[in-house]
Amino acid sequence: MFKGLLLFLLLLSFTVQAEQWPGEQWPVGPRITAVEDLQSYAFPTRDDTTRKGVRTDALLIIRDGQIIYERYAGPTTELTPHLTWSISKSLMASVLGVAYGEGLFKLEDPAVKFYPALHKHPAIKIADLLHWASGIDWQEDYEYAPLKSSVVAMLYTRGHRDMAAFTVDHDSYAAPGQAFRYSSGDSNLLAAALKTIVGPQRYPDYPWTALFEPLGIRHAVWETDASGTFVASSYAYLTARDLARVGLLMARDGRWHDRQLLPKDWLAFNLKPFNGYKAHQDEAVPGGQWWLNRPADGAPLPWPDAPSDTFAALGHWGQALYVIPSEKIVIVRYGDDRDGSYRHNELLKRVLKAVQP
Repeated sequence: MFKGLLLFLLLLSFTVQAEQWPGEQWPVGPRITAVEDLQSYAFPTRDDTTRKGVRTDALLIIRDGQIIYERYAGPTTELTPHLTWSISKSLMASVLGVAYGEGLFKLEDPAVKFYPALHKHPAIKIADLLHWASGIDWQEDYEYAPLKSSVVAMLYTRGHRDMAAFTVDHDSYAAPGQAFRYSSGDSNLLAAALKTIVGPQRYPDYPWTALFEPLGIRHAVWETDASGTFVASSYAYLTARDLARVGLLMARDGRWHDRQLLPKDWLAFNLKPFNGYKAHQDEAVPGGQWWLNRPADGAPLPWPDAPSDTFAALGHWGQALYVIPSEKIVIVRYGDDRDGSYRHNELLKRVLKAVQP
């Protein structure tokens, strides 16, 4: 019996030692070499004067907690905090997950409990905001339709000083929790609610103390609006290596070393498809502020060349954090794709081909 216990402890010790985690620097694993097909898509020759075609600023591939591929272009380097755009939404979901683990709120709590300005929409729950299902009549158009865009007005004109207050001033188009409509406004309402959830004393530092510092992220920037509320929809900046730490946290079920930073039931909520989803957005299915490679309404997988457990944080102009737990892979891709030609499935297909032995 003693010998059996000793063998078990030795095997356990070997397993723990074999699991790679980044310290100040990432461990480096065997570099992939069959990269021609991948690089021809990610880093094509292009004329930047037209801003057409795929333009990758950074591509980082982590496997088993180790860097196996890394390349940068233009002014971006491994030390550059890059604008993540809507990846910020998934980052805020992770920050909220830490507060959820502290027992500070429940998913079914009315959002007005934490953001009283929502009295116009009292039935909205925190879960509805996380699903982009508030029912608020929001138009998520960008520079292609600026005159009717709620998000352009929020970020740059009428709403930029207090983005949550601008959002609640919109009318409703559906009952909360019944219909999906992608909304940067919903995400900024979560950031406003967080201020009450954790308290005004903790709020200015909370993304750092709750998430960034435990993961070893040292150079994150997160802008606020004039009211002091984090712009959860758009304005977090991280290096590719730092964003990959968030991906590794998600790939390992919310665990960082021996600490369960994000509760498992929180991740289960993040990664469960919203059942009110009816239309494609960014070629993926919405979960709780994350995007899932799951079929909707009997349709094929959004990214058919990637495993079905793949999920992602996605941002404007081709920003992406992909997590493939079954392959132990995390991918960070930063870019500047103005014409919409970049395809998630195409990059994922080429990455998976490149990492095959």
